[in-house]
Amino acid sequence: MKKSHPIRRVVLATAATVSGVVLLLSLKPASDPGAQAAGATPQQTAAAQESPQGGASAAGSANGTIDGAVAQTQYGNVQVRLTVANGKITKADAIQAPKGGTSDQKTALSIPKLTQETVAAQSAKIDSVSGATYTSNGYKQSLQSAIDKMKASAGTSQGSGSSQGSASPSQGSGGGSGSGTGSGSAQAKTVTGSVAQTQYGPVQVRITVSNGKITKADAVQAPKGGLSDQKTAMAVPKLNQEAVAAGSAKIDSVSGATYTSSGYKQSLQSALDQAGG
Repeated sequence: MKKSHPIRRVVLATAATVSGVVLLLSLKPASDPGAQAAGATPQQTAAAQESPQGGASAAGSANGTIDGAVAQTQYGNVQVRLTVANGKITKADAIQAPKGGTSDQKTALSIPKLTQETVAAQSAKIDSVSGATYTSNGYKQSLQSAIDKMKASAGTSQGSGSSQGSASPSQGSGGGSGSGTGSGSAQAKTVTGSVAQTQYGPVQVRITVSNGKITKADAVQAPKGGLSDQKTAMAVPKLNQEAVAAGSAKIDSVSGATYTSSGYKQSLQSALDQAGG
C-alpha cells in the first residue's frame, strides 16, 4: 500500500495538468474570436458609415464645394464658392466681396440676387445687378472659373468629357448656354489684337475666350510716361472689365482717357475678329 501512494499521486498530478491544459485551450479560442469580433464590429460599422460618403465623392466627382478664382475689381475682390450635387449647382455663395463704405450696400444688394440667378441658370450667363456692375462682373468671372473646375473634376463620369458634345444639345435647348459649352468643349484660347496707334502711344489688347465668351481682357500695351501713366492706370482696368461684361468692343470710353479708350476698342475689335466673335 505504501508503494501505491506515489503512483497515485503521479497519476492524479498528470490528470490535473492535462485537465488544466484542456481548459486553457478551450477558453482561449472562445475569448479571442470574441475580442476580434468586438474589434471588427466598430471597423465594419465605420466602413459602412464611410462608404456612402466615399462613394459620393468618387462617383460624383462633381459633388462637394468648389471655389472659383479670385476676381479683382475696382472696389475689391470677389470670389464665388459653389455647392454641387450630382453635377448640379445647388448653392452659390460669395466668400469674398467688396467691403467698406457704399460697397457694403452694393454687396448686400447684389450678392443675394447673383447667387439665386446662379442656381437658377446653372451657368455664369446671368444678368448683372443694376448699380453693382463691378461686383456683378467680378462675381460672374469667379463663377465661370468655379464652373470650369466643376466640369474638369467631373470628367467623363459627368459627361463633360467625351460625351460633352452629345450633351450640349440638351443643355442648349434648356438655356442657350449649353450651345456655348458644347462649342467650347475645346480649351479656352487667348487672342491678341493688332496694335492701335494713338496720339500718346500704342494700345494692344489681349483677350481670353472660352465657350464663345470673353472671360478675361488685358492691355499688353498702353501709353506710358508723364500723365499717360495716370490715365492708363485709371482707364485700362475699367476697359478690361467692360470688355468682359459686354462681350464685345461696344463699350464706353473712359472720361479723361479718350485716346487710350479709342485705341483699346480698336485693338479689342481686332482680337474679337480673330477669335471669330
